[in-house]
Amino acid sequence: MVERYYPRALSSAEERLRYYAARFDTVEVDSVFYGLPRVEYAERWAERTPPGFIFHVKAYGMMTWHEVDERSLHPELRGYAYERTERGRVRLPEPAMLERAFGLFAEAIEPLRRAGKLGGVLMQFPPYFAASDPTRLARHLDYLESAQAMLEPTGATMLVEFRHPSWVTGAQRARTMRFLADHGMAYVSVDAPQFPERSTMPPLAEATAPWAYVRMHGRNRETYFARTASAADRFDWLYSAEELDEWREPIRRLAGQAERTWVMFNNCRYDYAPRNAREMAGVLGDVVAPRAGGASTGEPAPSADRTGPGDQLGLGV
Repeated sequence: MVERYYPRALSSAEERLRYYAARFDTVEVDSVFYGLPRVEYAERWAERTPPGFIFHVKAYGMMTWHEVDERSLHPELRGYAYERTERGRVRLPEPAMLERAFGLFAEAIEPLRRAGKLGGVLMQFPPYFAASDPTRLARHLDYLESAQAMLEPTGATMLVEFRHPSWVTGAQRARTMRFLADHGMAYVSVDAPQFPERSTMPPLAEATAPWAYVRMHGRNRETYFARTASAADRFDWLYSAEELDEWREPIRRLAGQAERTWVMFNNCRYDYAPRNAREMAGVLGDVVAPRAGGASTGEPAPSADRTGPGDQLGLGV
């Protein structure tokens, strides 16, 4: 993306962030999934973006029951008890360690909250976080409530992305949506490859909170479950105009149900994500909100001069 999307003259991270924020009104920070950042990072993000720009932050992997690299552990987490896998991954942290991870996460993103630029916290759970039997379901619902309580200091909406279809299969779909709505948690709608022989989430557009959230993962069946060198390799997909148009009505419906709807592109190969986000603005038309910052070049913003029912739909990567 650095090579394909940003002008060559932009050599620093600060310049690239300012360039991006002049064209889009939001961004999803996924790097935090791999390691808790220093608070100075969030301070700089807030300083380098215009008023109204929103950062959605993906939760640290430990917070969503993923194994994390032991080498990435924050110094304050190293004294707790946990299991270490043969690959040097941390699993099954003791409850106090998990609670402290939530606390460190909240401290790291506090500058965004103070600046009024913190959006949602994306809790993307692994496929084994399922609703496939009553015991597992009860345990996982309890954890969703506990996680929300530990996120309370951030003041952020909890964005819940499931990766096992048992959450939305048959009668469980209504129960899941009711639980999320009752707790003010936002269901994350996803577009992803579909496999008859593998468990993936279907493309359901649901609004369970004042904010609705859609993530576009691409549809590369060859790489979606593969061990790739990078996330960009896994999500190597450029949406066609026809594929984007499939989401026209579902997203417009979400925009009518929620106070604000966010559509985020995670197809992070080359410049695919910002290119498709700009194209999606054209597909969605009058529901796309004007961007927060003014573009510094003659390039039109993805949502410039588009106003409509509430101007409440933001696009980003």
